[in-house]
Amino acid sequence: MSTRTEFRLSGSGGQGIITAGIILAEAAVAEGLNAIQSQSYGPEARGGSSRSEVVISREPIDYPKATSPNYLLCLTQEAFNSYALKSGPETQVLADASVDVSGLGREVVTVPIVEYAETHLKPLVGNIIALGFIAAYTGVVSREHAKAAMLARVPKGTEELNTKAIEAGFRFADEAKA
Repeated sequence: MSTRTEFRLSGSGGQGIITAGIILAEAAVAEGLNAIQSQSYGPEARGGSSRSEVVISREPIDYPKATSPNYLLCLTQEAFNSYALKSGPETQVLADASVDVSGLGREVVTVPIVEYAETHLKPLVGNIIALGFIAAYTGVVSREHAKAAMLARVPKGTEELNTKAIEAGFRFADEAKA
């Protein structure tokens, strides 16, 4: 890991983007790294735009916002249009498979996060699939710490469902890197 790794997770309110960012930061802290998470969302909390930024570093963090994200996750077309089209070439863009990424002009890793959650699990765990994917794809936190942080955060009684979701994200990352 370089000194500072920045993530911008984006989607729409209700997709759990902020929770995924919080869990990612907690996993980093469990690994002995410095981490900070910030968030913003539109005035209509559910359905409006939502963004979570996570900065992870081996060194003290001097600025809490992502200024030039290393990784950008877009779960909706609106998020892609807002952030990916304005991102620089140094940003690795990760997007849900439902997003039309053709306008970016560079490689985008697409993953069927939303569809998989809706058809195989429950729509509300798409964020946990995304978390598993990000952890395993980037390697910034271990799978073990990501899973432990997730289990500490999800509501009691949903551990099995969320474990299936994070493991699906791990599989998607393995497939993307193969």
